[in-house]
Amino acid sequence: MKIGKQEPFSTIATSDADSITIRGKDLCSELIGKLNFADFYFFLLTGEMPTPQQSFFVNATLVTIAEHGLTPTVQAARMTYDADPAALQGAVAAGILGAGSVVMGTSELCGRFLHEIITLAETDSRPLKDAALEKVTQLREARKTVPGYGHPLHTQGDPRTHRLLALAREQGVTGRYIEALCTFEQLLPQVYGRPLLANASGSIPAVLLDVGFPVGALKGIPILARTAGLLGHLHEEATRPIGFYMYNVADESITYDGPPPRSLRKDLA
Repeated sequence: MKIGKQEPFSTIATSDADSITIRGKDLCSELIGKLNFADFYFFLLTGEMPTPQQSFFVNATLVTIAEHGLTPTVQAARMTYDADPAALQGAVAAGILGAGSVVMGTSELCGRFLHEIITLAETDSRPLKDAALEKVTQLREARKTVPGYGHPLHTQGDPRTHRLLALAREQGVTGRYIEALCTFEQLLPQVYGRPLLANASGSIPAVLLDVGFPVGALKGIPILARTAGLLGHLHEEATRPIGFYMYNVADESITYDGPPPRSLRKDLA
């Protein structure tokens, strides 16, 4: 059964007995040894070679979001690996499956949200601040969280955001998305009654979109980056395992509050 309307059907790569062609370039003679991995990733997504700014910030954002300690996704990956050390891919998959609306997936949500603000301002020919205020008010009334803002650990400001925005200034990147990110941050105390500072999942899409990264590919940045981080943790887990220790700590720290088993209830009676 055919689903979808795309005709003729096509894809980005092909191969034969002597060559591998990716978006019109020969893998061996034109890509291997000539592109770093982040630039190749951009080329895979867009079919275009990145500009120096695009190359710089794709690399920078991948480094920014690759690692943040024993996050829930890392813990899931480590314990999955301990359950089956032969299935490294399964452990990586267990961690990546946690890329959702609370952990890892918020870069895409924030990027789309910033895009909505800019589109609203341009469509109605009004100041960006007015469009941002309308959007943040809608979030507040719907009792929704603000994607890309606030952090349980970096309460005084995410150091990764400070660094990325500083790099953007150094590189001369001062576009509408960074403007929207900062404008929205300024409005949050007014609407939510407390400050919420932009975190890495907010600054990453802002700088990437301002250098021309596709908004529909934003979620791939944390997925690709955290894959590298997970592989680092799993390599460590193979030699210095802590997965079962984490399980034991959780088992000892979280108490059972249900009824006792029937046999014990009879004894107590």
